Amino acid sequence: MQTHFSDADRQKPHIQEADEVLRACVHCGFCNATCPTYQLLGDERDGPRGRIYLMKELLESPDDDNVTTEETRLHLDRCLTCLNCETTCPSGVEYHKLLNIGRAEIERRAPRPAAERLMRYGLRRMLVNPARFQALLRLGQTFTPLVPGTLRDKMPPAPVDAGQRPAADRHSRRVLMLEGCVQPALSPNTNAATARVLDRLGISVTPVTEAGCCGAIDFHLNAQEQARERMRANIDAWWPYVEQGAEAIVQTASGCGAFVKDYGDMLKHDPAYADRAQTISHMARDLVEVLRDAPLDQLTLKDDRHLAFQCPCTLQHAQQLGGAVENVLSTLGFSLAPVRDAHLCCGSAGTYAITQPGLANQLRDQKLDALEADNPELIVTANIGCQTHLAGANRTPVRHWIEVVDDTLV
Repeated sequence: MQTHFSDADRQKPHIQEADEVLRACVHCGFCNATCPTYQLLGDERDGPRGRIYLMKELLESPDDDNVTTEETRLHLDRCLTCLNCETTCPSGVEYHKLLNIGRAEIERRAPRPAAERLMRYGLRRMLVNPARFQALLRLGQTFTPLVPGTLRDKMPPAPVDAGQRPAADRHSRRVLMLEGCVQPALSPNTNAATARVLDRLGISVTPVTEAGCCGAIDFHLNAQEQARERMRANIDAWWPYVEQGAEAIVQTASGCGAFVKDYGDMLKHDPAYADRAQTISHMARDLVEVLRDAPLDQLTLKDDRHLAFQCPCTLQHAQQLGGAVENVLSTLGFSLAPVRDAHLCCGSAGTYAITQPGLANQLRDQKLDALEADNPELIVTANIGCQTHLAGANRTPVRHWIEVVDDTLV
């Protein structure tokens, strides 16, 4: 794709990066074939190729071109950031990098209406602090009829009790674990189950309470600088343990895992943090990466439950770990249901299910139809956002896959 940036613009780092991404695109349209929003809406501007053209026009236009800005915002807001398009693209177009630049540029040129800014600020304040989120969640569950409709549909039932965790210093092999911001309240047993299963495999888990939200919520709500501050704070919290010999930083939510693995790229222009951010990204591991390399023959199941696995976009497209959880579950002896169109997004996409509920619920219902086709006892997933979104339909129960492994071990 040809670009037409001025010499002055080409000196700007974000334009240099955008230019590189744009020039890789050959207009083939393969991306549209696997884009969930294009399949639903049938509008070229709601597929990756159309959005790329919109962002090119935006970045090449003068700052006061509000028509271009508002049209582009509408269609970029509808993007799930599922990265199915990157998996499909034969030219290796790094669409997510262009999307981050385009969204930041829109916010710079034309701030959102006050009501939208307030909602997005409220989501950021509510979701990123674990203690605050847990308090608000309990309040909402107590007074559910008073909760606004969009949020009321997302209110989960009481979570499975976490149970006990093993001591963090039992084994010579030690990993850190990012606890997450909403997961401790929505599914506290996920991290506890992870610690128990890894303990059986001779790996101790150290939770680092000083490490908070990974930064993805801020970043995807276009508060990108605030997200980078969270990244720096997490790096500072983990660094002493890294120096003491921790072998990995484990994420049980694939959305967090994908984001932490990108710290090195997102902080590459920060001279104070660039090197440490690269180290953290190299140490980041999704839980399944630890288990697939572990001696799974040491684990024995009580039964072989029939499961359907929903592979989150952040696992299969962002981290390129499609099939990894399925292989671990099959190796352990679980029976897995076939899932058609497993590459398509469930519609959760972080806060997308709240900011775009209509599209999100259509995608959720399509995904559940596919997951339930073989009548599984349970749906399992690897991301708390997907888990909550799918469970909100009140159909087949949904849990994190590691909880089911923990429950079923002899």
